[in-house]
Amino acid sequence: MLDPQFTPFPILTTARLVLRAITVDDAAAIFRIRSDQRVMRYIGKEPTNSIEDALRLIADVQLDLEKNDAITWAITKKGVDKMIGTIGYYRLKKEHHRGELGFALDADQWRQGIMSEAIPAVVECGFDRFGFHGIEAITDRENVPTNGLLEACGFVREGLIRESYLWRGHFRDSAIWCKLAPRSAG
Repeated sequence: MLDPQFTPFPILTTARLVLRAITVDDAAAIFRIRSDQRVMRYIGKEPTNSIEDALRLIADVQLDLEKNDAITWAITKKGVDKMIGTIGYYRLKKEHHRGELGFALDADQWRQGIMSEAIPAVVECGFDRFGFHGIEAITDRENVPTNGLLEACGFVREGLIRESYLWRGHFRDSAIWCKLAPRSAG
């Protein structure tokens, strides 16, 4: 069984971004992002209603990290230590060497290539440091921007689960995406 080690916490950098651990100082940013209906539209969870909700979410993220059950990065721009989004592995299938990728970005940052930069860095970390064989992402079938983003980042749509979750009185379809680790020559 795979045993990815999330400590010490891996700080990832790209041309424009720093991906770091989430702290209580990020509560206002998490509240801003997760209370925005545009961001939460396809996530299938109710928006965050208060800073206290955001602090509980941070505590859950930190506990999952301590238990080695999940890892979440705060996305920041270089030189500006203000969280603009989150990205991480939320569900691990350790026995199958897989992690499920999830992310959310402040709507004011959309269409700037932020996630196109963050996803490859987190995927590389998943393969090279954590030893994942496959990385999955589950999206709402109607979330065209995210589905296109995953495809552009090298994920392949593996299938569709019809009416896979109930959200606000309606059953929604989920698209299943996967990216496999590069095969070593030999």
